[in-house]
Amino acid sequence: MKSCVIAVINQKGGVGKTTTTVNLATAIAAIGKKVLVLDLDPQGNATTGFGISKGRGPRSSYGVLLGLVDPNEVILETYVNDLSIIPSTIDLSAADVELFGQKDRDCKLKQSIGDLEYDYIFVDCPPGFGLININALNASQKIIIPLQCEFYALEGLAQLFNTIQSVRNTINKNLIVSGILLTMYDRRNSLSFTVADDVRRHFKSLVFSTVIPRNVRISEASSHGKPVVIYDMKSMGAISYIELAREFLNRELAR
Repeated sequence: MKSCVIAVINQKGGVGKTTTTVNLATAIAAIGKKVLVLDLDPQGNATTGFGISKGRGPRSSYGVLLGLVDPNEVILETYVNDLSIIPSTIDLSAADVELFGQKDRDCKLKQSIGDLEYDYIFVDCPPGFGLININALNASQKIIIPLQCEFYALEGLAQLFNTIQSVRNTINKNLIVSGILLTMYDRRNSLSFTVADDVRRHFKSLVFSTVIPRNVRISEASSHGKPVVIYDMKSMGAISYIELAREFLNRELAR
């Protein structure tokens, strides 16, 4: 079984990448799919999002990315059935520098995780456009782009799509965008509506119908080391991520 690898990516920070990774992975695992979260962000928020303490050293996504360890040896089970994680450590902060001089620097992650057998591997990517993210895009078949409903939301998308096209042209011709996800939507704010309307007008069916609202329960869940879909299943945040999982899987079936 070849794993379907999905990079959750946006060069901007604070747009909901980790929250989306953690909750979408949990919702999909809840229906019996075998899921792995690969935390590639040095901040390690996906790791702590499952209540796992961050350590140090190569027995982490750092070691997997650099090809220093067998990924099967560092995979941890979470308290969610069928959901595992390769945790992050602060050592990842140096990965871009360490990769720079290597001959196969764009392919390291793909080589490391190519034999893993999961239904879905969700890669939580860091902000920016460094070699960590190039590796993530090369190892992935699909991309989900969380996009915060704010004034400058569209500004960085052109650069991101240029990067995606460059990766397609050079190292991963089969890479596709699964969808753009509107996050932190505030129904009381007319700006959120305007941004959402602009994004849908530009990208049409590429944008998920599901919108993730601003919801205090999402933040509370993170502070307790739990996905919101477990912390409070009846909250608007949880309901939205469960709906996103349904929409994502329907898109998968339609392809």
